[in-house]
Amino acid sequence: MDVKVHYQNLRKLFEGRMISQTAEYALRAIVFLADQEGNPRTNVQIAEATKIPVGYLAKVMQGLVRAQLVNSQRGLNGGFTLCRDSQGITVLEVVNSVDPIQRIHVCPLNLPSHGTTLCPLHRRLDDAAALVEDAFQTTTIAELLDVPRSRKPLCRFPCSPTPLPESR
Repeated sequence: MDVKVHYQNLRKLFEGRMISQTAEYALRAIVFLADQEGNPRTNVQIAEATKIPVGYLAKVMQGLVRAQLVNSQRGLNGGFTLCRDSQGITVLEVVNSVDPIQRIHVCPLNLPSHGTTLCPLHRRLDDAAALVEDAFQTTTIAELLDVPRSRKPLCRFPCSPTPLPESR
């Protein structure tokens, strides 16, 4: 990995974002679909319920389909559904499907004297990334939904989105 990639990852950490906006959107979409009891939802319905721009959501959903986390079906009763039960999908799987967590394996400054021996700063940052990775690996989407309705993720997205008007 080059210095620019490591710098961008460090910047993300220092700007208060552990994961990218794309990863957050993917998690919102997956959590929403997991709460829909297998009923297909359209891009527009997902975008409305999760507060994701519909154009950006289309790109995110493509990544989730490619990662085989989400099914996509065209047509009158089409939309998106989860490929498998939410108990079998981890937060890490979702995040890594659209924007993998970056670990620091070699000196981001390319200092020959460091090589794979990280300095104390980069070692600590990588240790933190490892803890995040482990927490995400051991958390399923089902766990995020296993709370009282008033405390569901995404604040208060409705279980059933408002039906779309019939198209003419």
